Amino acid sequence: MDDVATKIIEILKKHMKEPMQSIGLETALTDLKIESLDLAMIVFDIEDSFGIEIPYNANEEASAFKTVGSVVERVKSLKAATGG
Repeated sequence: MDDVATKIIEILKKHMKEPMQSIGLETALTDLKIESLDLAMIVFDIEDSFGIEIPYNANEEASAFKTVGSVVERVKSLKAATGG
C-alpha cells in the first residue's frame, strides 16, 4: 500500500465511531458506517492533508466513491492535476 492509501486509511480510522482494524483498498465505504457529518470532516481532513480540493456533486460522487480504493484513486488524480 502506498503513502496516499495509508494516509487516507488513517484519516478514515480517526473519524470512525466504530473503528475497524482491517481496512483495505477493497473495503466498501458503506461498511465503515460513517455518518454524514463525519464524512464532511473526512473530506476536509483529506483536502488539508493533500493540499487539494475535492469537488462534490452528490449525484456524481456518490457513485464514484464506493470503496476506499476509489477514494485513493480520486485523490491521486486530483494531486496529479494540481501538480502535487
